[in-house]
Amino acid sequence: MATIKDLRSFIEVLKEKGSFEKVSQPVSLEHELANIGAALARQGGKAVLFEHVTRAEDTIHWPIFTNGVVSPATAAVALECAPNEVVNIIGAALEPANAVPARKSDKEAPWKQNVITGDDINLYRLPIPTHGALDGGPFITGGVTVSRDPVSGRGNLSYNRMQILGPHTFGFNVNEWRHTMQFYKGQEKKDEPLKLAIAIGLDPAIMIAAGARYDNDELLIAGAIRGEPVLVDKGVTVDVDIPFHAEVVIEGYLPPHTRHAEGPLAEFHGYYGELWNSPTFEVTAICYRNDPIFQTIVPGWAEHVYIGNVLPREPLLLRFCRHVSKDVKALHIPPYANGFAAIVQLEKSNPGEPKNVALAALTAHVNVAKVVVVDPDVNIYDPADVLWAMTNRVEPTQDVFYIKGAQGHEMDPTADMRGVQTKVGIDATYKPERRDYGERIRYPEIDLSKYLSS
Repeated sequence: MATIKDLRSFIEVLKEKGSFEKVSQPVSLEHELANIGAALARQGGKAVLFEHVTRAEDTIHWPIFTNGVVSPATAAVALECAPNEVVNIIGAALEPANAVPARKSDKEAPWKQNVITGDDINLYRLPIPTHGALDGGPFITGGVTVSRDPVSGRGNLSYNRMQILGPHTFGFNVNEWRHTMQFYKGQEKKDEPLKLAIAIGLDPAIMIAAGARYDNDELLIAGAIRGEPVLVDKGVTVDVDIPFHAEVVIEGYLPPHTRHAEGPLAEFHGYYGELWNSPTFEVTAICYRNDPIFQTIVPGWAEHVYIGNVLPREPLLLRFCRHVSKDVKALHIPPYANGFAAIVQLEKSNPGEPKNVALAALTAHVNVAKVVVVDPDVNIYDPADVLWAMTNRVEPTQDVFYIKGAQGHEMDPTADMRGVQTKVGIDATYKPERRDYGERIRYPEIDLSKYLSS
């Protein structure tokens, strides 16, 4: 049975594993909080709880959590496994045969302890950060959108950036290809709104599941990760099944045929996104448990990329690559490359094998535009080790190949507006037939506590 069931139990496990920091001094919601979160991600990959956030006097002063799933180490904590098991855990959870359906609770969810409706709704009071220096204002980035297909009735989880536009209105950014947009367009044809909820402060299994592209309810993935059903409760003003253990829930609807400019926001590709003409989200209820913990994701940074581009896609690429070669040992989509690159670890048995494996990774997902293939002696999670292999084991005219005119992601800065680009494969494996250097220098890992005094 899983140890982690909600955000609070996750925080306790992070503390036990040494992957948690607490900031007690006052921190501004405008940029400072995100700056500290980004620095912690960069300098050690740790989660952080800000106990005292400041903005305007009327802001609700809830503590804010971020960096929950920001690195292989924190992902392993979230999934209650070893770091080298993360890909296999996610891969198994994505298999429909392993799905575990959610279960409706016979008790009232804690987030119904406080309910704000009607004229009392004021989004400006919520402790929503302004993250990047050029962001257009406060955005919810760490909330999971919970919706239901009005036709089939199946549930859906996703992420949508939401900028405050007024006391009860958000701009609601949603890509054309997302299931939420498909549900919304169906409602627009009937001149009806799409009702949904935003769940904030969650078990990381739900956060990870929400980042996957799945043709069923993503709560099934979260259940598979935990090995038990996710408890849900019905919304106060919307007919949607919402995670029982959420800290905060914001309910409302997308009115049909309404669009409003929102943005910019720091995006996963590392630049500030553009203004988008997006649907609006009209809030009908703000619900929260007593003494709630708010949660955010620092946009355009490690957790944003890790949840959206790394965890749900590594199993897919690994399956494609292993179909091509049983010698593939591991695969990583590094967050520092925005999800546009992959590194494959291969114990090659043929000189041409690395290129075939790279081709498999390049075609497995449209986002992947650069692939580096390395030997088992290279740590694919260490950028310095990967760069060492590229520096010392690549002869560009023989080991780098290009695929011109390939389909990539429209937001890839190297692609045109329709995503057409040149994809690149790099064989960074050792080639003794070309020049034999023998063994690589290695020093073993040492437990320094045996030698250093405290």
